[in-house]
This record gives sequence, structure tokens and C-alpha cells, in this order.
Amino acid sequence: MWSQYTGMTQYDITIIGGGIVGAASAYKIQKKHPNLKILLVEKENRLSAHQTGHNSGVIHSGLYYTPGSKKAVNCMKGREEIVAFAKEHGIEHDVCGKVVVATDEAEIPYMEKIMETGKINGLTGLKLLTGEEVKEIEPEVESIGGIWVPQTGIIDYVGATVKMGELVTQINPESKILLGEKALEFIKGDGVSTLVTDKGEYKTRKFIFCAGLQADRMARKDGIDLKERVVGFRGDYYMLTDEAKHKVKNLIYPVPNPAFPFLGVHFTRMHNGDIECGPTAVFTFKREGYSRTDFSLRDTVEALGYAGTWKMFFKNMKFGIDEQRRAFSKRLFLKTLQRIIPSLTMDDLKPGGSGVRALLLRQDGDTKDDFRIITNEHAIHVLNAPSPAATACLAIGDDILEMAETHFDFLKK
Repeated sequence: MWSQYTGMTQYDITIIGGGIVGAASAYKIQKKHPNLKILLVEKENRLSAHQTGHNSGVIHSGLYYTPGSKKAVNCMKGREEIVAFAKEHGIEHDVCGKVVVATDEAEIPYMEKIMETGKINGLTGLKLLTGEEVKEIEPEVESIGGIWVPQTGIIDYVGATVKMGELVTQINPESKILLGEKALEFIKGDGVSTLVTDKGEYKTRKFIFCAGLQADRMARKDGIDLKERVVGFRGDYYMLTDEAKHKVKNLIYPVPNPAFPFLGVHFTRMHNGDIECGPTAVFTFKREGYSRTDFSLRDTVEALGYAGTWKMFFKNMKFGIDEQRRAFSKRLFLKTLQRIIPSLTMDDLKPGGSGVRALLLRQDGDTKDDFRIITNEHAIHVLNAPSPAATACLAIGDDILEMAETHFDFLKK
């Protein structure tokens, strides 16, 4: 279905990166402008090979994000769109709801705060729960209270990404998706530019970069003076054994620590019925490294040579040490899980997968940057699209469509 070579056809838009944001952008633009020839180039041999294919498949509700931010707005809009897309195209999903649980009195004020944030963001049906009410939903959980969030769900994001790619080429058979081809160079021309890959050259009028873990490198290669740098953080998971799966019905999250840049270890029933526990959050020595021992000299030197990395380390030193210890100790990992489900044992856990989050880390070490998309004279660059980008992908695709119609001369209204 998808080509390995396109000849010298001239494309209207070339998209670099075949994760869910790249595929959603291609789909949204092609749907609105069916006559455009779109080329999507992915260096791996399949779509969604990195962040999309390694996340836990959660449809996020919008509970945590700053009201009015792109994360909040696009999560709310995108959540409804991705569920509708899944229904229309037969993508496995289940809007099953989740509980966010408090296990310490100190967590109660922040739990109430995120509930108010969720309401401001437009969530309905949120309910404060007592510990007894939490047990009615998740019998194995021991807590002092929680929040019921009905809009959260699970989905097969890989299946959704592949379907979006299929729809692009169905709408316009002259559009192509290239797999196993790495973008190397972008030669700007007068009206028409050239993409040079490790396998060929392709003419295109405009570019859209959705490069995820390589976003900053693609931007600099395209001549953008970007001060920030992408730094990767690996998350490792355990799975519940078949005998222990009954201990988790759907999704169980802790109240996130406001001082910590990640949501914390949680339980997720995945679309295939597996129960995932995690993730950890540790600095990775390879941007696309999914093993504890993966190492890239280039990635390590770039990350550790960046002042923002060290400022982030110093700001979160205690958490970082705890995460590193937990990443290499199943017993410590279990202890964290037992704060929520005390009945879990070592025998209930088996090794799971891992993923790497791409964070565009600011120079001051701040990780809380919003979605960030910029333009130059011939391209759109998605520089920062961390969670909930998968949930929000179709809304992000709308934003990119609007930017293309505003900045690309042949699409200006």
C-alpha cells in the first residue's frame, strides 16, 4: 500500500515524522484539501514507531492542564474527536473512566484543586469520592478519597495512526507515505524546495516537521535559531500477571505531586486487556533508547552539555534519585504501587515495555512548556508536543491546517 520510492513527483506539502501528530496533520490537511499531493516521510519501517507506539494508550480527559493553555483546549477538543474517529473507523477503544486517588491527607487540597481545574476546562460528571466509594469502583485500592473522571479512556493509538495514513492515500492516491527513509537535508528553492533523504530526493513546496524526539535537530537543520533542546526521559513499565489482573478494573492514578514534572506511577488497563503499571521517569542516555543500557554518545553529550538539563536535575534532585533507584529495583517499584494497592506482591509483576518522552527543556530547566508550534517562510515546526499530544492529535492537526492556510501562499484564503 505504501511506496518505497516516488520518483520526482512534486509534492505540495511534505511532512517529516510518522507519529500520530504527523499522521493526524496529513489526514486533516488532505481531508480539507483533497487535491493536494502530500508526502509523509518516516525513517522507521512503520508508523508510530517511537512515542506514539510506546505510550500506554490513555485517552486523557483534560483534568490537569492549565485552563486556556493549548494542552487544555486541544485535549478537550481532541478527546472528543479521537473517540469519534475510533467509532467511525473501528479502532479499539473504551471510554471507561478513571479514579485519581489520595493516600495521604496532604494530598487532599491538591486533589480538590485539580478537580476545580477539570471543571474549568469543561469536564462534566466529576465526582469527589470517599475511600469507600473508591473501593466500589476499584475494590483493591486503599485510599482516603479520590475523584471519579468519566471521560478518561483507552485506545489503540498505533491503529489510529495507521488508519489516518491509509485515509490520506485513499483521499488522494497521488499522496504517498514513505517508510524506512531518513530525512537528511532541506534545500530551499524559489517556490520549490528539495528534501534529500538517505534514499532519494523529493521536490516539495512546503514542509511540516512533526519529528518528536528529533524536533530540535530538524529545526536547527532547517535554519531555526532554537535556544531550547529536546531531552529524553525514559519510562519503564511493569505488567500485572494474568493471575493479578483482577486487582485493577480500569485506570487508577495517584494525585500528582505539584513539585514533580510527571504524573507519577499509575495503573492502566490497555485496549488489549493487559494491565500496565508505571512509568518511571529517568534521564535517558539515548533519545530513542528503550532499554536501561541503551547509550548514544551524541545524545548524551548534547543533553549533558545543555545548562537546562542540569538546572532541571538540581530542581528535582530528590525525585530524580528516587526514580533512578526505582528504575533498577523491582522491590522499590512495588513499594510505590503498594501505596495504592497494598495487596500486590512481587509475584504479581512481570517486566513490561518502556517509552521515551520528548521534552523541549527550557534553558531554566522548566519542563512545563505548553504545546509549541512555530513557522518560518517555508515550513511549520512542531517543537513541543508531549502528553496529551496523542489524545489531542486531531485538534493539533486542525491547528496545523489553520497555520498552513495562513502561512503557505498556495493555501491562503
